[in-house]
Amino acid sequence: MPAPERIPSRGLTEAGLRTLLTEGELTVLGQVRGASNAVLYCTVAHEGEERTCVYKPVAGEQPLWDFPDGTLARREVAAYEISEATGWGLVPPTVLREGPYGEGMCQLWIEAEEGAENAGGLPPLIALVEDDEPGEGWKAVGFAEVGEGRTALLVHADDPRLRRLAVLDAVINNGDRKGGHLLPAPGGRLYGIDHGVTFNADDKLRTLLWGWAGEPLPPEAAEVLDRLSTALEPGAELTTRLAELITAAELDALRVRVAGLRTSGRHPQPSGEWPPIPWPPV
Repeated sequence: MPAPERIPSRGLTEAGLRTLLTEGELTVLGQVRGASNAVLYCTVAHEGEERTCVYKPVAGEQPLWDFPDGTLARREVAAYEISEATGWGLVPPTVLREGPYGEGMCQLWIEAEEGAENAGGLPPLIALVEDDEPGEGWKAVGFAEVGEGRTALLVHADDPRLRRLAVLDAVINNGDRKGGHLLPAPGGRLYGIDHGVTFNADDKLRTLLWGWAGEPLPPEAAEVLDRLSTALEPGAELTTRLAELITAAELDALRVRVAGLRTSGRHPQPSGEWPPIPWPPV
């Protein structure tokens, strides 16, 4: 599957969007409710260009027992760097910058395609079904309790865009891939957001995208992992940028994960040492 077209930039390249996000004037319009950390909805303007964006100040991050305090914004930027290195463009342009409430992550706002959610509030690529087996074109994740002693089968679409995200999550060790973090956008694009809980040196992979667990990686994923391995060598440009965003131990663990995926040639399986599925799924 060829990589989809880049974000419609209305005249701005990917580099131009990063410049806008980094150097533009941030104006806070409101707060995105329901998030565990402060998420501010903003406009960013620079040299006649203006876009909407999300600004997550470090000062608004809630402490986590298994991640160093004040590091989630940098992990979001690191996830974008890895996404760009894959060539798949799965994460919206994301930068680290100063804002009205101090240093934080600034990410281009992606407007989800109209009608992209199903009746359960999940994106159409994920569903809870009453059957014991997934239907054609779907992959089973597992059974979930849905109340009143009832269970339903959690499934996701057998979709190459999701499969790319599953590979990305395995690489960055995403500890929180929920359905609400998937944004189907106009033009057939699919973006993943909310990557603050990533790059831990310990296995933290929690995701709704386990449907391919243990299956051989597609050829395009193998090629991407080969490129990532080279890009993560000591002294490489990507390595230098990541060294400013995550710890040396986490960078080493990232290399180990990439090497492990290349050696096995398969999607990872749950380790059994960590709850594999985030809940609720949204």
